[in-house]
Amino acid sequence: MNVLDWTKMKKNKTPISMVTCYDYWSAKILSKTSVDCLLVGDSLAMVMYGYPDTLKADVSMMVKHVEAVRRGSPTQFIIADLPFLSFRKGLLPAMEAAGELMQAGANALKLEGVYGHEEIIKHMVLSGIPMMGHLGLTPQSYHQLGGFKVQGKKANNSESIIHQAKLLEELGTFAVVLECIDEETANEISEKLTIPTIGIGAGKGTDGQVLVLHDLIGANSDFLPRFVRKYSSISETVLDAVNRFDQDVKGKVFPNKEETY
Repeated sequence: MNVLDWTKMKKNKTPISMVTCYDYWSAKILSKTSVDCLLVGDSLAMVMYGYPDTLKADVSMMVKHVEAVRRGSPTQFIIADLPFLSFRKGLLPAMEAAGELMQAGANALKLEGVYGHEEIIKHMVLSGIPMMGHLGLTPQSYHQLGGFKVQGKKANNSESIIHQAKLLEELGTFAVVLECIDEETANEISEKLTIPTIGIGAGKGTDGQVLVLHDLIGANSDFLPRFVRKYSSISETVLDAVNRFDQDVKGKVFPNKEETY
């Protein structure tokens, strides 16, 4: 898959699948799947490091994880998040951050919001960097949003989000993530844009869907938001495997003769 395929898939009404992953082992597994693309999201600050939000992710952290994912998946289309404030410190710092992430192995970058950094987006696009937008619940701005809340309800800010989506398209982004947006608003955006929309908690009317790998495989049994469908329960599998190992060690049945040099 390359950046030109995104618009073709929307035109052909072919849904786009995207999975968020952060490291070599998971990327290696995903490289053998039919999923369309991988996202190295700044949510790694929460999933991989246990922070309460994404604000702790910085460029150096993102670079290391992009490099690991690229090593695990040499050929898949990889998108990397520009982390908190990396694109708000001026054009030069923003471009330096973008350059590091692209050189680390990303095929495209994702940036939250649009107001206040229109020129940054335009400059990156004109510099040859495929840019993806991200609207709705933008985790880097969750303090300003009053927490992790659904966005885009008709009574609140739907018109603003629709306008932002149109602006992102005009600025040259090739796609936009719609996160935790009221389904009616997400559908309206998807119908009005010529670029594809990727939903997460935005209903099934978007042009594609994204989930974090750890969520869809059930790696965290304590975390199950409404928009996640758990396709397996790996946490239970790991618990069972480790407990059996522990029992075998204590029962002196591991290792056996065949497992010993």
